[in-house]
Amino acid sequence: MSSSAAEAPGVGPSPTWAPPAGRSSTVCVVGSGGREHALALVLGRTAEVIVTPGNPGITGSTPEGHTITSVAAPAEDIEADLFVIGPEALLVDGLADRLRAQGKLVFGPGAAGARLEGSKAFMKEMLAEAGVPTARFGVFGDPVAAKAYLHTLTGPWVVKTDGLAAGKGVLVTGSLAEAEADIDAKLSGDAFGEAGRHVVVEEGLVGPECSLLVLCDGERLAALAPAQDFKRRDDFDHGPNTGGMGAYSPVAFVDDRMVRRLVTEAVAPLVAALRARGIEYRGVLYAGLMLTSDGPKVLEFNVRFGDPETQVVLPRYDGDLAALLAEVASGALTTVPRFLPDAAVCVVLASEGYPESPRTGDVINGLGDAAAVDGVTVFHAGTAVAASGPEGAVVTAGGRVLGITALGDTVDDARRRAYRAASAIKWPGIHRRSDIALSATVEPTPDASGVRDAGAKEEISQ
Repeated sequence: MSSSAAEAPGVGPSPTWAPPAGRSSTVCVVGSGGREHALALVLGRTAEVIVTPGNPGITGSTPEGHTITSVAAPAEDIEADLFVIGPEALLVDGLADRLRAQGKLVFGPGAAGARLEGSKAFMKEMLAEAGVPTARFGVFGDPVAAKAYLHTLTGPWVVKTDGLAAGKGVLVTGSLAEAEADIDAKLSGDAFGEAGRHVVVEEGLVGPECSLLVLCDGERLAALAPAQDFKRRDDFDHGPNTGGMGAYSPVAFVDDRMVRRLVTEAVAPLVAALRARGIEYRGVLYAGLMLTSDGPKVLEFNVRFGDPETQVVLPRYDGDLAALLAEVASGALTTVPRFLPDAAVCVVLASEGYPESPRTGDVINGLGDAAAVDGVTVFHAGTAVAASGPEGAVVTAGGRVLGITALGDTVDDARRRAYRAASAIKWPGIHRRSDIALSATVEPTPDASGVRDAGAKEEISQ
């Protein structure tokens, strides 16, 4: 089924990236997490940055002399030369469309393109339409039909909510009974409400994973440096799925040739299929991929910068990020992104009880000591200023609280720095994985259950 132009409008003419004479360009970053913190810092190398609503770690001056400020105002009320929208929920809700209707230059897809993440069923439909390799799947609203399809697949099994679930609506299991119970919980609305009223049931895939962020100006594509993230909460890829417990970049097994192949086989056909439906996509396409023995296959597409992938990819960017994203927003992408040879590793620090019921309100100690480690940046993701107690105290205010990112000459060097800084951070119940990027520095070894080291990511799809 195709959509009409009225249902899925293109973005139309865009304003130019040209601030008034004598003034630096201003970029408005919309969001409050670690991804937006990383965007603000890298954009701040060449532009003034306004973040709405921001978080306690974002505000300040950049080493290049530009300022980053936070404001508690709707994006529609802010004046800026470029708007960069971080969270997927705002994109699905049509914020990019509303800003463009005001004549503003926007990096981020409209609601029509954002359906790729807003509905996994729609995303799978588009992949099939575009001929992009992906796992076998079925979409169901009836638990009996969903379970019947489940029995046609050979385990492991994957059950996903159709709608947005903050990266936590995916079950990957080798237990048929667990998969059936998850279908019942999701389709009843008990697990994820309306987001789970339909489920996508998939076959499990095997192979190393990678994340590839690809910029798209509606037609032209430019890939950023690959990364690998770690979705499971606990070491050796055990525990529930999360929004991401860490990441690293570059990825040795995804070289330039493989990147070109992934763009050609997975991203370009999807963009062409969107254009055929009248959807002009301007923003970033975040492809989650698995390199199977049958070739690369898409696990998912997201419509925003990945989190925590952004925290390891953008610090390595060697160029003017504000100008690059403005090219994308203008439909005039010409820059070929370049990256520093340095490696980056991000270790996420999470609250007790994450992801099911994270504990909040604990005072965070050691922020200054962590930031003092050479090459380290502490990205705030779920923090707040304490309403009482010591003045200026920062407390936990979410599941994923901080992302400790380190740059180094090698992945091993960056990893050591990241963990040295992470060990300086303290609060009751703090949780982190100990194996982020480990297999990028040593040969993977089986754990007691026979699962290979988590860094290799040679498990079933997320």
